[in-house]
Amino acid sequence: MRCERVLMAATGLVLAIAAPSALAHTHGAAGAGFGAGFSHPFLGLDHLAAMVAVGVWAAQSGWRPVWSVPLVFMSVMAFGAVLAFAGVALPGVEAGIAASLLVLGLLVAAAVRLPLFAGVAVAALFAVFHGHAHGTEIPQALAPWLYVTGFLLATGLLHAAGIVAGRYWAARRPWLARVTGLALGAGGAWILLT
Repeated sequence: MRCERVLMAATGLVLAIAAPSALAHTHGAAGAGFGAGFSHPFLGLDHLAAMVAVGVWAAQSGWRPVWSVPLVFMSVMAFGAVLAFAGVALPGVEAGIAASLLVLGLLVAAAVRLPLFAGVAVAALFAVFHGHAHGTEIPQALAPWLYVTGFLLATGLLHAAGIVAGRYWAARRPWLARVTGLALGAGGAWILLT
């Protein structure tokens, strides 16, 4: 038990420290298609952490169906990507992504249960920033719709992983969700301050 706590705390610390250097926004991945879109959320620790956090938070919140907020996140993220593809500028994209880590991390750490409409609003706000960051890579992609399909599929898988993890933590290890949420929040705060 003690070893597991130390391991999880160390993992959270590594994630928080590595987050700023792991940003995967290449702003124009030439030749990108399904593979590039699918890999993007896994290559950027900021995206990966935020997508999993959305799933964990959904599991903790008890929304029915549990997929309601993650699906809104994915839909608005696609909208944000379309905005970027259309050339619509969105100020503060990186700050919005960092803020999503901070806020989602704190929501997970505190196991905050918001009403469904409030959860949808929080998810939609942050999803537009994540989508816009993904969408900045679309204009040079050889297959833009394959790229979008790839990052939406990866996002859904990361949300699902978060839901499974959230259900496990809520039932067996709530302290683990708190530690992980605090690490995510710290990573988001660090990105905002650097």
